[in-house]
Amino acid sequence: MKIKKIFSYFSLTEKLLWSFSVLAIIISFSIFDKENFLTLVASLIGVTSLIFCAKGNPTGQILMIVFAIIYSIISYSFQYYGEMITYLGMTLPMAVFSLITWLKNPFGNKKSEVAVNRITFKEVVFMIVLSCIVTLVFYYILLYFRTSNIVPSTISITTSFMAAYLTFRRSPYFALAYASNDIVLIILWVMATLKEVSYISVVICFVVFFINDLYGFISWLRMQKRQEKVIKNLVNY
Repeated sequence: MKIKKIFSYFSLTEKLLWSFSVLAIIISFSIFDKENFLTLVASLIGVTSLIFCAKGNPTGQILMIVFAIIYSIISYSFQYYGEMITYLGMTLPMAVFSLITWLKNPFGNKKSEVAVNRITFKEVVFMIVLSCIVTLVFYYILLYFRTSNIVPSTISITTSFMAAYLTFRRSPYFALAYASNDIVLIILWVMATLKEVSYISVVICFVVFFINDLYGFISWLRMQKRQEKVIKNLVNY
């Protein structure tokens, strides 16, 4: 997208949300960190990814791939191997699969908007069972690497997998799952902040992510309603 098109593409609410998010991240970095510029870059890429994902735009998944790589490096530096393994071994590949799926399932002729999907109750059960299996496997991997704060790290794997699965399946609830994961990560990085105060900027980053994910959920519900209305009108026509 060109700069002018991008500016007109987002609503006033989305522009304000993105601006507030970027400002909060930069201010917190300037006050509490000032050194780990990789964290700043990751945060800015992540929040930009979320605003595109809220629109159902595949660009969000491209940015998520970049964010997953950088965040994995940050997690490794603090020995959060669970986060590193989760993002490299799960979030990253799932973002790639999601990108492919979103590109293959546009709504109408809009390549910039994915078609929202409804998943069945049986698939929800399947997702929960699969999430439990993935969590169990990763739990023992975390034990092997002597991961710091293993309980929230393990819970993060469960919420991350559900979020990634729902993103792949184009369900509005992926944003709600990510919001749940944000809460876990806020707790995880608060623990890290007790040892190193500079990590408070990462905490603020995920607080901002949480707000954006909640907006993304609302945006996708509206998008789903609008798309289904269009389809219904075409069928009746």
